[in-house]
Amino acid sequence: MPNRQNGRSWLARFRPLGTRPGRTGNARPERSARDDRLQDWRPRTRRRLLVGITVFGLWAVGIEARLVHMQVMQHEALVARAERQQNRSITLHPKRGEILDREGRVLAYSVDADTIYAVPTDVDDPAATTAAVCGALGECTPAWRQTVEKRLGQQRAFAYVRRQVSPDAARRVAALQLDGIGFMKENRRYYPNKTLAAHLLGYVGIDNQGLSGIEAAYDGEIAGRPGKTLIQTDARQRAFSRIERAPTSGATVELTIDKYLQYLAERELRAAVREHDAEGGAVVMLDPFTGDVLALASEPSFNPNDFAASTPPARRNRAVQDVYEPGSTFKLVTTAAALEGGISHRAELFDVSRGSIRIGNSTIPDMHTYGVLSLEDVIVKSSNVGAIKLGLRVGPDRLIDFTRRFGFGRALSPDLRGESVGIVHDPAALNDRAVASVSMGYQVAVTPLQMAAAVSAVANGGELVEPRVVRAVVRGGVREERPRRVLGRAVEPGTVAELTAIMEQVVERGTARSAKIPGYAVAGKTGTAEKLIEGRYSDEDHNASFIGFVPSRAPVLAALVMIDTPRGERFTGGAVAAPVFQRIAAAALRHLAVPPTVNPHPPVLVEPRLEPRVASTPVQHRVPDAAARFTAPAAAAAPVLPCCSMPDVRGLSARQALEVLGRINLVARLDGVGFVVSHDPAPGVAIGRGTTAVLRLERRPASAGEGAR
Repeated sequence: MPNRQNGRSWLARFRPLGTRPGRTGNARPERSARDDRLQDWRPRTRRRLLVGITVFGLWAVGIEARLVHMQVMQHEALVARAERQQNRSITLHPKRGEILDREGRVLAYSVDADTIYAVPTDVDDPAATTAAVCGALGECTPAWRQTVEKRLGQQRAFAYVRRQVSPDAARRVAALQLDGIGFMKENRRYYPNKTLAAHLLGYVGIDNQGLSGIEAAYDGEIAGRPGKTLIQTDARQRAFSRIERAPTSGATVELTIDKYLQYLAERELRAAVREHDAEGGAVVMLDPFTGDVLALASEPSFNPNDFAASTPPARRNRAVQDVYEPGSTFKLVTTAAALEGGISHRAELFDVSRGSIRIGNSTIPDMHTYGVLSLEDVIVKSSNVGAIKLGLRVGPDRLIDFTRRFGFGRALSPDLRGESVGIVHDPAALNDRAVASVSMGYQVAVTPLQMAAAVSAVANGGELVEPRVVRAVVRGGVREERPRRVLGRAVEPGTVAELTAIMEQVVERGTARSAKIPGYAVAGKTGTAEKLIEGRYSDEDHNASFIGFVPSRAPVLAALVMIDTPRGERFTGGAVAAPVFQRIAAAALRHLAVPPTVNPHPPVLVEPRLEPRVASTPVQHRVPDAAARFTAPAAAAAPVLPCCSMPDVRGLSARQALEVLGRINLVARLDGVGFVVSHDPAPGVAIGRGTTAVLRLERRPASAGEGAR
């Protein structure tokens, strides 16, 4: 019984709904509803399957569409993103080429400097790491600290922390052994002479690019070709491949300037600016025949090693960027236009006894009252009235034509970026008042470089020669020299001879007597111009200038000195600028070993002998970067002197040593380049006629103070 009861209860659990035990009348309807329900599952299943297939199909289509969009439409962008994530490229800056002066002395070169970098993904605590680095460096501003902390917190593979730090700072940071902090070598530009020729050389930015001066103008040659390091990393930014392409060093640039002459110009200009409490000034010294810029100084100056600490006015190159009204120095152009056209001659007389001249509604005075002056004395005494009368006779067309022939109104040197062209008006726009102003150096604006080039045209016989600062570029041991370039003829030689005679008298008995150099004939002209302040010419602010060349009949240098706004009782070009020229030129003549031209010492004569003389060999051009030997001769025209002992030429340049040995007819053989460090025979050793001296030279940077001794 229990089993049966259990069996019933088991069967009862499967009894259809709506039936009761013991009743059989309703069994058939219950089975029919059950069958109906059993038959409904097939449509439901089909519907559910259709919905599932539809959803799955749409999902598959969406994936395929996304794949097509990514692999076709976004292929290039995704590939580039993958490369950026997997490949890290670091640019390797090349070592910039050296900049040398005309004697091979180094003015600028590159040194290795440590740069601190970080791998931000390896830095656990950016704030703590930044604080530790800041403590080691010792110089941290809140802005710098915030910037570095932000860089270290980014998910990047590389970030700069501090570039080009000192060796001591790099050692202090390395001693911390911080995770994610590393070091790399970069090139830093170094100027061993500090402020010497700063405006001419320019300076270099932190990314090794030239920003000013020769560094910018010749950046393509000096900078070289950058290299590259390619680092491949995995998903965790771990490097597994490193490929390097080494950078190519830049070319060496040889300048035309002489380091010693540059130092002289800067020293005397700085002293004059301080003495007269002036706002600034400029000095330009040229070789009048080649156009070589021997010195180019601008005051105030700056240190290119730390150019960011200087102000923009200090970094401005006044010699090529500033324009000023030249005043009476421009009267040479007016005189040249009159002399060459036969409009006037040196002996023609001009009545300037009134002391002023009236042009239209304006009255223009002279600084002094003169009587009747010849054309020569108009320039010697710098008479404004005489120059105006001469200019009105010349006329605007001819006056502006000669102004342009002397190089005004255009940039002259491609080596000097930012050169101003000045202001030269169209002759059709000049009335009599404007012609009168131009005749005496007003209503025309020039640069110091243009004025120096103009006086060089008088010194060299009438040719306007392009001023050049770069003499040669040495690339791969091959020296490419920049040729001399003539821009045109300013005046004819006959006019030059008359202008030179007049300028000699300006120095001898005129306004430039303070430019006299004992033993040498000097040709020059002073200028004093009132400055235009807020549309009116000032009675207190002036530009004082002097232009000249020496020796006057065989010039080796031409120069301009301009002092901006000298204060005090002395403000004229003759009192302020001419003495600066005198001091610079006198020292330069000694440095260049130019013999006196006025009352020179008689030559030393010796009895000729029939002994055979050693033939000299021609001097070869020096290649600054080559360590090859070359032979230089004694001067062929030097007198034969009795020899007794070997002179001491240590510390001299190759040229200076050859000049000393040439005077005693010694043949010199040079080993190396640069300065004489030793020689054989030694100093004081007895030598005979025709002895060959071996000079050993080394190129080493010397400070400006050493060159001044």
